[in-house]
Amino acid sequence: ERKMKDSKQDILNFWFIESSPEQWFSYDPTYDDEIAERFTLTYTMACDGLGDAWSQSADGALALCLLFDQIPRHIFHGTPRMFATDAEALAVAKYAIKRGFGQELSHEQRFFMYLPFEHSEKPADQKRSLELFEGIADHNPRAAHVAGQRYETLARFGRFPERNAILGRQSTKEELAYLKTI
Repeated sequence: ERKMKDSKQDILNFWFIESSPEQWFSYDPTYDDEIAERFTLTYTMACDGLGDAWSQSADGALALCLLFDQIPRHIFHGTPRMFATDAEALAVAKYAIKRGFGQELSHEQRFFMYLPFEHSEKPADQKRSLELFEGIADHNPRAAHVAGQRYETLARFGRFPERNAILGRQSTKEELAYLKTI
């Protein structure tokens, strides 16, 4: 029987203890290489369904959200694969929130369970993103502000224009003008 290479705790420790918030959202090839070296096999195994049981607990669901949403954005930076498991991350997040797992997590951890909603290009998910981030706005007002900006961008364009080049989508003139402002 094949088992996941890393434990959910390995992922959570790496993300919340070994890494800094500055590293989470900045492009750093050295950091990205470290993530790739440590977690590509676990990511691949999770894509094969070997981590599905993790979704049954708050910490496991959080680890899966990180594995499907944040980790590929580092491992596959600048390629379509960075978004390839967004749907899986969103499915885990929806299930976890429905089960009330978010209440077992810190506000900082909950933020990463909510991000898959913000990353979705579906209006209903964006609306839910606003609600979720509004719920932690006292602790993270910036997250609520960014969720509002993402919601407005999707409402305006029906997609995130900053992904167009990576995903091989043709940008409209309006989107190109917008891209010059961000």
